[in-house]
Amino acid sequence: MSRAQEHLAQANGHIAELKVRIVRQRVIAKYALDTGQRSEMAESLHDALEGSLRLFEKHRIFLLSCSGSSSASVAAQAGQTQSLAI
Repeated sequence: MSRAQEHLAQANGHIAELKVRIVRQRVIAKYALDTGQRSEMAESLHDALEGSLRLFEKHRIFLLSCSGSSSASVAAQAGQTQSLAI
């Protein structure tokens, strides 16, 4: 595996991990709201995780473009579509 592929695999791993953490954080924030607890911290962390996810997705697109992969434009479009859905 080349160095570029290793970086891409690492970025993909970070993205997958962040998506799991975001789902967990949504559950925590919803629970706080449902039980009448303060949810500002949970919501703030959720926002920070979402921001990190967007940055890692941009970094993944950068890595794909550096490798000359035709997947870069597809990934860019997928990232734009996904960010609209969130």
